[in-house]
Amino acid sequence: MPNDASLRQHLLDLLNGGNAHADFDLAVKNLPADLRGKRPRGAEHSPWEILEHMRIAQWDILEFSRDPNHKSPEFPGGYWPATQAPPDQKAWDKSVRAFRKDLRDLCDLVAAESTDLFARIPHGDGQTILREALLTADHNAYHLGQLVLVRRLLGAWK
Repeated sequence: MPNDASLRQHLLDLLNGGNAHADFDLAVKNLPADLRGKRPRGAEHSPWEILEHMRIAQWDILEFSRDPNHKSPEFPGGYWPATQAPPDQKAWDKSVRAFRKDLRDLCDLVAAESTDLFARIPHGDGQTILREALLTADHNAYHLGQLVLVRRLLGAWK
């Protein structure tokens, strides 16, 4: 059985990605601005919609994990942006920065020795930090794959 430090490191590696698939930075790197709001034929979402969905969901999980007064967005509409395209370049950049910051904050929470990964979150319904970290990693990996596929369909993947 892995020790506490080993488990934390495995979780951090999983959250940061890149082991078995593209990581977040690679998935958003050099995506031309004119393609960020495009939905390729047959795709349900644009890169902007995927990015914002990932940001909102990750933020919600993080805030739920650390704030007993947090109110989640309405499901499912509150987890998706209102527009297919970012309103401007700044919106895309702001979303990317916010995603990275929330991921760092979640990683800090997981890495902190004071965090009991197995303890139930007091305001939750049986959830633990371990479960929330795994949920985030799983959700992010799914949508990173979706983002890579959309980029391929748009001709914007290496």
